[in-house]
Amino acid sequence: MEERPFQDHYPDNVAHCFGCGRLNAHGHGIRTFWEGEESVTRFRPEPHHTAIPGFVYGGLIASLIDCHGTGTAAAAMYRAEGRGMDTEPPFRFVTASLRVDFLKPTPMGELVLRGRVKEIKGRKVVVEATVYAGDVATARGEIVTVRMPETFLEKP
Repeated sequence: MEERPFQDHYPDNVAHCFGCGRLNAHGHGIRTFWEGEESVTRFRPEPHHTAIPGFVYGGLIASLIDCHGTGTAAAAMYRAEGRGMDTEPPFRFVTASLRVDFLKPTPMGELVLRGRVKEIKGRKVVVEATVYAGDVATARGEIVTVRMPETFLEKP
């Protein structure tokens, strides 16, 4: 049985995010999975994601770290409660704080984001994520996420 990405479990009414919403045809469409204790997203920037020829725009990197972090937070909360990601009530997280450190210029080509849960406390999950181009870490971020208010999850 093939594992589904975290984002495929988001309820339809909150699956429109530009970075990670499966229902946003113009978005990044990132797909995040567990690999052991790490969350992993693979993403290939398009030519329009260029900062200067050959290198990725920093705003894209921040966006990828942001959405990788919120997806990881949701999956981590399900894991912490011993629940499947298709169970009710759904967990969705929004960003309370995002810090990104750009370590090196990020070349165009496949990027791999690896995340680790740093803390789960009440409605808050803190995730650390690193962006790799090949074996080189080019950016690192910390995302403080909070569980989405239940009113956001209400179906229209």
